[in-house]
Formats: sequence, structure tokens, C-alpha cells
Amino acid sequence: MSKVVQNAGTKSRLHETYTATLRPQLQQALGLSNIMEVPKLRKIVINVGVKEAVADSRVLNTVTAMLDNIAGQKSVKTLARKSIAGFKIREGMPIGAMVTLRGKRMYDFLDKLINLALPKVRDFQGLPIKLDGRGSYNLGIKDWSIFPEADTNAEKTFGLNVTIQTTVINDTHAFELLKSFGMPFRKAVVR
Repeated sequence: MSKVVQNAGTKSRLHETYTATLRPQLQQALGLSNIMEVPKLRKIVINVGVKEAVADSRVLNTVTAMLDNIAGQKSVKTLARKSIAGFKIREGMPIGAMVTLRGKRMYDFLDKLINLALPKVRDFQGLPIKLDGRGSYNLGIKDWSIFPEADTNAEKTFGLNVTIQTTVINDTHAFELLKSFGMPFRKAVVR
């Protein structure tokens, strides 16, 4: 009689690697006594700001559809918090889109970012080491066409901001975590 394995394949490749090999290595490298102290990813937030959405709402629909494809999850439109007369923006107007990834989709997106998207960037010299002091890393991508799901025939491409949030408040531990995942950082010393 064959045994049925439930939830087979629910973890992504990157998450399995983290659980099996990276986590114990990080515990030893960081000198942590408890495995629960080892840093891990909390969430990834992808944000796109669209200034053209003020004049043409169809642009925002295109952006949200593309963000849905890239993230693999439905995005939400972001609204202006306050009116700015110089930009012709009123409070409550849709001005962008964002999506928050957790769990399997988070690890799948990070795997895709590291192994497929970033190598397609022209003249790529590595990512700058610019953690925010609280264990989060922000990455600006100028052109979303580096992702395999992006429409290469689109009239206009937009940039996006990727925020990777970890469970630690120490930049050194967060840097070691991201480096162990394979983030291609520039050669420099973390302060």
C-alpha cells in the first residue's frame, strides 16, 4: 500500500535550502545558541509609483496587471494620502500599486530576482550594501522588463521598489542572511 504524502512540494527551492543547510550554517557563523534566533525573511514588499496615473487611469491598470504577473499575487492600488497642488494630485487618487509577499511566494520571488532578473541587468556591478539599520533591505529596479513575466512589447516600462524585511534588527545579521541566499552584493564592508 502506497503512502500518500500531504503538502508535498509546498516549500520553494530556496526555502528548502534555507531550512536544510543555510539556517544551521548561519547559526554557527553568527554564534547563536538557539536555532530560533537565526534570522529569516519576514516579507517582501514590491511597490510601483506611477505619476502618469493622474492623467490616464488606464496606465495604472497596465501597471497593476504587470505587477500581478511579476509577483504571482494580486496587487493593490495605492492612494495619495494628501493633496499636492503642484503635482495635480488630490487626496484619495490612485497613484501606484503594491503587493506584499509572504511564505512560498516570497521565496519564489526572491529566487527569481536573484537567479533570473538581476543577471539580466546591463553592466551589473553588484547590489549596493545599504541596509536601513533595522534589518531591511531596499532595492530600486529601474526597468521591470528584467523579469521573465514582463511584457517586452509594452509601450512604457516602469521601475519598482523591492523591500526585503527580515526578523532581525541588526544590519550585520541581515546582511549575512541575504548574502547566504545568494544576493550579489558589491565587495564592501558593512558598518
